[in-house]
Amino acid sequence: MTRRRLGIFLLFLTDVAAIFISLQAAIFIRTKIMPYFFDFPEFPDIGFTFFWWVFYVWLFFIAYEGLYTKRFSFWDEVKALWKVVLFSTLGVFTILYLGKFGEQVSRTTLVLMGAVSFPVLPFIRITVKGLLINAGLLKSKVLILGAGKTGELILKAVKRDKNLGLNVVGFLDDDPEKIGKRLDGIKIHGSIDKAHKYIGRCGIEDVIIAMPGCEKEKTVALINSLQHAAQNILLIPDLFGITVLGTNLFHFFQEQALGLEVKNNLAKPLNKLIKKIFDLAVSFALLLLFAVPIFIIAVLIKINSPGPAIFSQARRGKNDRPFKCYKFRTMYNDAEEKLEALLKNDPAAQNEWKNNWKLKDDPRITKIGGFLRKTSLDELPQIFNVLKGDMSLVGPRPVTKTEIDDYYKDSAALCFSVPPGVTGLWQVSGRSNTGYGYRIALDSWYVRNWNLWLDIVILFKTCRVVFKMEGAV
Repeated sequence: MTRRRLGIFLLFLTDVAAIFISLQAAIFIRTKIMPYFFDFPEFPDIGFTFFWWVFYVWLFFIAYEGLYTKRFSFWDEVKALWKVVLFSTLGVFTILYLGKFGEQVSRTTLVLMGAVSFPVLPFIRITVKGLLINAGLLKSKVLILGAGKTGELILKAVKRDKNLGLNVVGFLDDDPEKIGKRLDGIKIHGSIDKAHKYIGRCGIEDVIIAMPGCEKEKTVALINSLQHAAQNILLIPDLFGITVLGTNLFHFFQEQALGLEVKNNLAKPLNKLIKKIFDLAVSFALLLLFAVPIFIIAVLIKINSPGPAIFSQARRGKNDRPFKCYKFRTMYNDAEEKLEALLKNDPAAQNEWKNNWKLKDDPRITKIGGFLRKTSLDELPQIFNVLKGDMSLVGPRPVTKTEIDDYYKDSAALCFSVPPGVTGLWQVSGRSNTGYGYRIALDSWYVRNWNLWLDIVILFKTCRVVFKMEGAV
């Protein structure tokens, strides 16, 4: 506990330093850079000490969001920190308005501080937090009850997201065949009834109950008996596959019952409008950013092989509506003949095409086309599809009618109740390394769990995947 308190204190100092750096950067931009471009009034007393009260506002909202008391996954912490930036900036301006001293303060500096903090605060805080976790100051020991498939799944999830600061030290299971073995390097002990002993002896702080098949009475008794022995208990229910983002916990106090409120976010007209405005705004910005690269790529394609630089493919959109999906041409003009000959003479390629609808060693692809596919730059023209309204920035994969009939089947109505996306969950989850069935499952999950933050996270992850060329064909 002492180590954790030290870690929280150091994290607090890190937040103070991040706020200070953001403020100093804003003051520098306001006093040293912007006067060269704009005519601003002089603030002779502008400086760090002039804004001392701003720190209290920012630190209040950091604490209010539970950033010193709760555990966050990486992207949830980024989201919480961005909320802090927004609310803190609004809070500062509210104080200026209520205190009626806005004319005495450089409001431009405060706006700049908010803008600078969007990248600076998450970067500094999460980086330092990672160092504190690695040093063991913000890491807690976790015991998982249940060493079956669910337990293994949870172990992988915990190991994948280091930002949670959870260190799985062991499993408990009643199956005699599992006791003594190891699951991904973690030893399995017996039995579940000995959980109290392990918690006290090993300093366990968190317990994860990953036994979805366990009887209700036993699960309730287990939770009640361990609730005051461990600091936190996480129950993994047998509800895999349902919507999780935006799902709320509903309480019936007198009946001592819990309910999960599952919402259909994309059924709300306001959410559809928000997604549409987000698509148009970001697509227009991307078009301005990539206008020159798009022109250069088009010229290189024309030089590399005869044929148009951009071509269109027939795809199915929202509600099975056909549309033309634009891409940079990455294949030779006789691509269909090459594919037909290859599939006819190569059973392995035929099987790969049947399972993935793609080929890793595709003879149809040009030299420049191979580069465009590895970097996903071949999909840049789909920005025009988004501006036309045929596609969304994030959504299910744009597919052909044949793919829908052969693979999607019963999942088609759900997956294509929204416009297809330039990117999506499958692109950031292995891309071409994933099987077709898994891609459909990801598309279905996306539609059921949509919210604007999910789109933002997928776009950031897409940038990382494209930069690393992960799973590209």
